[in-house]
Amino acid sequence: MPTRRDFLTTAGLAVTSALAGASTLRAQSAASNGSTPRDYAGGAPVQYPDPDIIAFDNRFRKYIVGNTTIRRHYTGTLWAEGPAWNGVGRFLVWSDIPNNVQMRFIEEDSRVTTFRNPSGYSNGNTFDYQGRQLSCEHGGRRVVRYEYDGTTTVIADKFEGKRLNSPNDIVVHPDGGIWFTDPPYGISGNYEGFRADKENKESVYRVDSATGQIARIYDEMTGPNGICFSPDYKKVYVADTGAGREVKVFDVDGKTARNPKRFVQLDIPNEKGVGIPGTAAAADGIRCDADGNLWCGARPGVQIVAPGGERIGMIRLPENCANICFGGTKRNRLFMTASQSLYSVYVLTTGAHIA
Repeated sequence: MPTRRDFLTTAGLAVTSALAGASTLRAQSAASNGSTPRDYAGGAPVQYPDPDIIAFDNRFRKYIVGNTTIRRHYTGTLWAEGPAWNGVGRFLVWSDIPNNVQMRFIEEDSRVTTFRNPSGYSNGNTFDYQGRQLSCEHGGRRVVRYEYDGTTTVIADKFEGKRLNSPNDIVVHPDGGIWFTDPPYGISGNYEGFRADKENKESVYRVDSATGQIARIYDEMTGPNGICFSPDYKKVYVADTGAGREVKVFDVDGKTARNPKRFVQLDIPNEKGVGIPGTAAAADGIRCDADGNLWCGARPGVQIVAPGGERIGMIRLPENCANICFGGTKRNRLFMTASQSLYSVYVLTTGAHIA
């Protein structure tokens, strides 16, 4: 007859086996994206410098903090996108599109709460120069602004009388212009919004915040996605996750953009920065730092590209990173929304703009 000791021994072996299996799965997940097998839950320390922050070029080394590590603050989203930093409230807001919520990371104590539910299946978020939140909503196929009194203002939902597709990412310009991308991803099924037919060509738009006038900036991409300005606002970068699978750069000419050209086309690099043959790593979300480097959410995590278009470094994550932003009190903290989780790491540079 089995004794109590036999039962406890068997149970202990089962728990040990389960923990080992979970550890193996974590390691396999990390290995599949090239990152170092590690405990992102924080139970085991990581030796400095973080092995998943890799410089391909000396130009990136000056941005690496030698005594910090990549941290995971939250996991449990279905598809995390659209991080934006609120400097007054000292919090980060981001979207979990399929769950139709916006989440909030609070800097003071690292708490994570539900910020907005429902969220209109929001994707990209930012804050304007008056501190008001702007969001791209797949559900309503529109761009909205949340006002101080709690009301919602529709910034754009139609162009030339036809509905937008599913606004994706958004940035603001000091002249009051609101620039956003409009691919069809949110209407391709019922997972990140509501399945519907496309009425407008995939495009990049600008809305004049004073007049409400909307203008089409560019319509020669099949998947315009991430968008950001250079530090001096003289250039605008747009990531194409459609057929082009590249990042284009344009000269900003007042209220429009001209001279489109390929800035970079990414693949997945090895530890020496050499692209692995046959791989592709289309950038999703993009943000510039104060020196004009472009930080791209692209496999195996984040890839950093110098102003001349050369890849100079990467941050490996165990999940596919969609979007990024600079935040924290000094704006020297890179936040990364990666599939099911939110990560951050301190860097020796700052974001070029407020969001």
